[in-house]
Amino acid sequence: MSIFKKLFGQKDADGATPEFKALLEGSMEGLRLQTEAHQGTWGLGKSQRWDFAQDTGELVFTFPDMIVRAPAQIIGSFDSVQSSWMWAWANSSIASSLARDSVRVRQYGEQHRIRRLTTPSWPAAEMDAWHMAALANRLCETNGVYRGPAGTTFVFFTFGQVKMFRKE
Repeated sequence: MSIFKKLFGQKDADGATPEFKALLEGSMEGLRLQTEAHQGTWGLGKSQRWDFAQDTGELVFTFPDMIVRAPAQIIGSFDSVQSSWMWAWANSSIASSLARDSVRVRQYGEQHRIRRLTTPSWPAAEMDAWHMAALANRLCETNGVYRGPAGTTFVFFTFGQVKMFRKE
């Protein structure tokens, strides 16, 4: 095997190349910067409650003095008891209109033959879920990611333009 293939072309058992791994790390760094900006401007992660309106595809964050809304897509879910990830495109309880970003990631996985992007569900740690959501955020050019707790499961969303409304 050539030194070039050793350095750049080797895929792991999952089909991931060093380039893909670098894309994941870059996606995480981009998400970190976005998250810091959202935390500083409107308090991402500090709301009294969060909701997802499946009929409108909107994330809603409620604060004492304002409501923040953003269009959102479900990327997937992490089951902390089973330690597993499931893509939104593979979850029959999620409308296809709410899983478009996850489909985009699957298409990328098909193009680049990366199994974890094309396998409906797989053993995972929570950091794997963050990597998948960050990748979706980057590939779909969205404004951020939210991890919504739902019991022992965490739903990962990408979200678009944020709109803030003051409470009266």
